[in-house]
Amino acid sequence: MITRTAVIGASVGLHARPAALFAQAVDDKGIDVTMTFNGEEADASSALEIMTLGVKSGDTVTISTDDDSAADAMDDLAQMLTRDLDAE
Repeated sequence: MITRTAVIGASVGLHARPAALFAQAVDDKGIDVTMTFNGEEADASSALEIMTLGVKSGDTVTISTDDDSAADAMDDLAQMLTRDLDAE
């Protein structure tokens, strides 16, 4: 299992637009990714599930995958979470 942690850089947290952009990026990578926050898990390819976590700017989340060949993809996804996706 590969895990990464990231501090959310989106100024409004992972609401609709940032959650959708991240979910699309996960889907584009073609790997199964789980996002964990405050003990709750969400399918990271689902914007709706991401939004239900209630992640705000500055919160720390963990993303994980069972695909042991996805280290580079996970690095990219973790880096994406640190940017202000709402400003892009």
